[in-house]
Amino acid sequence: MAKGFAETDAQCRGIVEDVRKGIFSPVYLLMGEESYYPEIVCRAIVGNVLQDSERDFNQTICYGTDTDADKVITAAMRYPVFASRQLVVVKEAQSMKTLDGLARYCQNPLPTTVLVIYLHGASVDKRKELYKNIRKTGTIVESNPVRDYEMSRWISSFFRGRGLDIAPDAAALLAEFAGTDLAKIAVETDKMLKNLPEGSTSITAADIENNVGISRQYSIFELTRELSLKNASRALKIAAYIGQSPKFVLLLATAPLFTHFYRILRYEALIMKNPSAGNAEKASVLGVNPYFLKEYDTAVANYPPRKCISVISLIKEYDFKGKGGNSGEAAPAELLTELVAKILNT
Repeated sequence: MAKGFAETDAQCRGIVEDVRKGIFSPVYLLMGEESYYPEIVCRAIVGNVLQDSERDFNQTICYGTDTDADKVITAAMRYPVFASRQLVVVKEAQSMKTLDGLARYCQNPLPTTVLVIYLHGASVDKRKELYKNIRKTGTIVESNPVRDYEMSRWISSFFRGRGLDIAPDAAALLAEFAGTDLAKIAVETDKMLKNLPEGSTSITAADIENNVGISRQYSIFELTRELSLKNASRALKIAAYIGQSPKFVLLLATAPLFTHFYRILRYEALIMKNPSAGNAEKASVLGVNPYFLKEYDTAVANYPPRKCISVISLIKEYDFKGKGGNSGEAAPAELLTELVAKILNT
């Protein structure tokens, strides 16, 4: 079973702590569709295996497009020069035509070599010897994408890891801005913290608005909220504003709208199955902070199952139109306003 983000996060924190203490595996396989965690681990290893004075003779960094298994193994089999270990890093390893050939080295790796095999946005076949051998002799980091409905929780966890507390609406706003790009969130967080008063530990939605450059008042996050409340005038106003952006494409709206109404449908299914479910269980099923349950309670009343299914069908229809299917001459902004109006009238 693929690891969840919490497990991957904990694993990577542990690896980073170990390498800072001088504890290394002979082989690291860093892989997965999401590159945020593999990149953190790779940087930590490169930064801690060797002292600066040791790098000239003991560090080899190559790329999959420019190397092969024999070259990597030859480098890995060398002994360190005036150092206790050497480092060999293969970046973009998914481009190696002979990647599987590293299996024979990984079966019995040299203890004085730290070999890092880094696949960017890709994974090795778990049925093959390379994966099986590294599983026995080294460390594997597999980083799967964080799903959109998990992003607010990931952001809260990310901020807690930095000794910070982020308000639920602030986490939702940042998730809307960055999508599922974890590296983007890390970069924007660093920029934001530089602008906040020294010693700040609590992050509000206003902090996100002022430092990240997204307006809560006219965001998809706020649009889904107004649709939940069936506040027609506000929802249509926000839709018109969002559509005016020069970079707007309909997919930027249909994807989060689908996620939102799919959550409502899941919430309804939970309530029907277990009317006495507590807030913790409800929040877990939805993948949201309990802070937002009141909004979903209202949404369930406004969009009972049949209406909710009709809304999801509408969103899929307009998603197709936004991709060029049967949209006629309508601009993306017009399609969004039309979709929002139909949702409100469902």
